[in-house]
Amino acid sequence: MSPIPPESCYAEITGSTETLAGLVDGADLTTPVPTCPEWTLRQLATHVGRAHCWAAEIVRTRSAESIPFRSVPDGRFPDDPAEHAGWLRAGTARLIAAIGAAGDDRVWAFGEQRPVAFWARRMAHETAVHRADAEIAAGRRPVIVADVAADGIDEWLTVLSGPVGGEPDLRRDALAEGQSLHVHAADVPEGAGEWLVSRGPAGITVRRAHGKASAALRGGASDLLLVLLRRLPEDPAVEVVGDPSVFSRWLAVTQF
Repeated sequence: MSPIPPESCYAEITGSTETLAGLVDGADLTTPVPTCPEWTLRQLATHVGRAHCWAAEIVRTRSAESIPFRSVPDGRFPDDPAEHAGWLRAGTARLIAAIGAAGDDRVWAFGEQRPVAFWARRMAHETAVHRADAEIAAGRRPVIVADVAADGIDEWLTVLSGPVGGEPDLRRDALAEGQSLHVHAADVPEGAGEWLVSRGPAGITVRRAHGKASAALRGGASDLLLVLLRRLPEDPAVEVVGDPSVFSRWLAVTQF
């Protein structure tokens, strides 16, 4: 499955930031975020806004290496509560403008040189999931647009849970040799919402395909993504077929 187009990424970044800004504006920023147990709402908002500034600076400077996360321009959450929402929106605008101006240039992206479109996709999912964290902290059940959520599943299964930037491949510990996991997002077009993750003698393979597996998950793309990323508990919205211990092990080992 090809990544969603940049325009969809921009819409998700902008929309999720707007939701987060609304939740932050006038809120008690010491509110704990249950799905990010060590964070308060202030820390969550700071992370999202700084991530936008960080990615924007990597793209703007066409950096061939990582930039220290805490050193990016305007990466500090304002002290004045009246500026919180505006700071979040400004970071979003800067990020989208930088990506749009960069064309097909390649920049640092988790240990590799990739087209800047990587950062549109990465920040769309980063923002959507952390917006969901803020909604959960506010007592809401979050929903991510189906095509964006399906692409988030794709990114998670094929990129982020693998050996990104030289990190260990979490999926090797999540599946024993011979085991497999099938994920099916039922609310996206056929061919765009199925993945088969398998572990064989050579390691982990991920195919965008239907197939028999040790455990299979089926549900709407938003619920699947949020369950896979441990934002929602396993619930009836996601059907688990086969060996439930395989899925439980997967969740325990692969964490976002």
